[in-house]
Amino acid sequence: MVYLFTNTPVAESLEVIRDRLERDKTWRHETLLEVNDVMELLEFILTTTYFSFWGQIYRQKFGTPMGSPVSPLVAILYMEHLEQKLLATAPMELKPRLWKRYVDDILEVVNKTSVDELTEFLNNLDNSGSIKSTYEKECEGKIAFLDVLTVRNDEGNVKLQIYRKPTHTDQYLNFSSHHLIEHKLSVVRTLLQRSQSLITDSHDRQLEDAHVEKALRSCGYPDWTFRKVKDQMRVKMSERKQKSEQKSRRPIVLPYVEGTS
Repeated sequence: MVYLFTNTPVAESLEVIRDRLERDKTWRHETLLEVNDVMELLEFILTTTYFSFWGQIYRQKFGTPMGSPVSPLVAILYMEHLEQKLLATAPMELKPRLWKRYVDDILEVVNKTSVDELTEFLNNLDNSGSIKSTYEKECEGKIAFLDVLTVRNDEGNVKLQIYRKPTHTDQYLNFSSHHLIEHKLSVVRTLLQRSQSLITDSHDRQLEDAHVEKALRSCGYPDWTFRKVKDQMRVKMSERKQKSEQKSRRPIVLPYVEGTS
């Protein structure tokens, strides 16, 4: 999607949210507010965004405000509405075989000949005409989705690697900066855990770990930080394995038989 937050139509989104609130009653257990109260508050938040620029005060007249905690929720609900509309109304020859969405990033498997037609169909679902989709095709058996690179070989098998944008610079929190040591260790932990959880091939995982260590060493991280984090990860993995084994155990009840039990 192109600039999702600032292109999310407020009036249409409010209609979608009102419909959801009226159909789903579970939220009423969390508050004494009525539907009209929630909608009035939400409309006030979305239509009173002011900012100053070169001494002039402006009001945002369209779209949800960037940085507002309510904008992601509104945009996601509106995207769900368009998604449900697409899957329910698209002709059979256009319906994707796979559709995975995270906010406005979508991974889909469709017929090569229907990519343009499906994109046009999706762009026509928004009555306001503000939500527009672009697409990238698989190139040389590879396509990125968020920070995952999906790689397909000639046999049709798929493996996952880490994806970095061409503009990525491998610049992370410098170890000499005035931050808590735990914050710095969390940088190492996050990158290594991403490697462990996303990459499916062991050789690719070794290459990724080596890449991470090289990049962080350039940011001043000493060797002991990697050893410490890896030890912590091993301990946590061992504890998780033990808990899993304990959960898999089931009690057995034996009846009392004199002389036997």
